[in-house]
Amino acid sequence: MKFTLSQKFIAELFGTLVLVLMGCGSAVLAGKHVGFLGIAFAFGLSVVSMAYAIGHITGCHINPAITISMLAVGKISGKDATAYIIAQIIGAIAGAGILYLIAQGKADYSLAANGLGQNGVGEGSPDGYALGSGLIAEIVFTAIFLLVILGSTSKNNGNGGFAGLAIGLSLTLIHIVGIPVTGVSVNPARSIGPALFVGGAALSSLWVFIVGPIVGGLLGAGIWKLIDKEAAVY
Repeated sequence: MKFTLSQKFIAELFGTLVLVLMGCGSAVLAGKHVGFLGIAFAFGLSVVSMAYAIGHITGCHINPAITISMLAVGKISGKDATAYIIAQIIGAIAGAGILYLIAQGKADYSLAANGLGQNGVGEGSPDGYALGSGLIAEIVFTAIFLLVILGSTSKNNGNGGFAGLAIGLSLTLIHIVGIPVTGVSVNPARSIGPALFVGGAALSSLWVFIVGPIVGGLLGAGIWKLIDKEAAVY
């Protein structure tokens, strides 16, 4: 079945909304109960869930870094890529907005003190990692993520039906390692949504979480083209 651009737009918007609401929500609403490990799984499970919900419509990019990488290797048209990225950013903002509305229901919640699961470096890093460390982490982790995406969806991979699970688990792994460094973005939209509400340092360091994932995604896609030229669209 061929889907219209508007259907794809809605799917990407909804998928990104879920990722931000559930992933960042796990940190803001349930962080003290589930810890970093629980937050890592929340992000991973969000991707797994959406991969099987909307993957047949758009490939479930829900991440501008993925869409840009797919565009670079010729796996998506410029028209679709533009629509996907706009939808992803709107979805991330909507997800952060819904999370903010929910969080405000707790009497001692403060946007300034508790945030919305925004990413950060330096003082904004969960464990105080410097800008350089954060940028390197975002580039390398996103490159790894793209390699998993392209590998698990490759025409040469006979286990394509499990791609959503592999991709979600790889994101979980990346979060387990990377949350102390930046809170983990590997997704510009995921960072843009919360940062627009929180402002301040989250906004001033936002470029790290736009540039890092895009560079890392392109790097991962470039490496993949060297080892398997039959990569399918995610």
